[in-house]
Amino acid sequence: MTRILVVDDEPQILRALRINLAARHYEVAVAPDGGTALRLAAESHPDLVLLDLGLPDLDGVDVIHGLRGWTGVPILVLTGRFSSQDKIEALDAGADDYVTKPFDIEELFARIRAVTRRVGLHEEELARIQVGDHTIDLNTKSISGEVRLTPTEWGLLEILLRNPGKLVSQRHLLTEVWGRHHVKETHYLRQYMAQLRRKLERDPARPAHFITEAGMGYRFVP
Repeated sequence: MTRILVVDDEPQILRALRINLAARHYEVAVAPDGGTALRLAAESHPDLVLLDLGLPDLDGVDVIHGLRGWTGVPILVLTGRFSSQDKIEALDAGADDYVTKPFDIEELFARIRAVTRRVGLHEEELARIQVGDHTIDLNTKSISGEVRLTPTEWGLLEILLRNPGKLVSQRHLLTEVWGRHHVKETHYLRQYMAQLRRKLERDPARPAHFITEAGMGYRFVP
């Protein structure tokens, strides 16, 4: 059974999430503040953390840093903050995705399924990722239909495909592919993502798989 740690200082939200998660056969633990969340995470090793950013003792971003110091557990941020900068800070700290309050419960469960799925990717799955009319094998770095990618395109593609459903921030992509001195060169991303879409999407003008989240980053939708 998947274990989820819910961190929020609003009792009604904790109660609602506990009931809805349990109804879908998740094992649930709850924490009303950041300190309790870090302690419970260390004790119980959850499979997913649902984390509010506005906590009474620690900022949610500090909790993310605390978790990322020792675990790669998926972190799905629940936030009432509408600023893109707040969301970007959470993603850059190591969060996997975010949902803005008030949220639709079905959207939340879709995001939970997406971020937990990527953790369970097996080698055989990495050998047959379908994008449009093409089958991509990350193990051999090959694509059906004789599609050829540059090393930079492969770098971007691999990060996105290994994180299905996850919003990957611009900063993370730029740092991983070009290096930390290029984190402001967002035009690199626009150019290379356009090239990937031309090569892999059925309709590059209306991409179905490589989705832009304006000002935030990119998401691969299987």
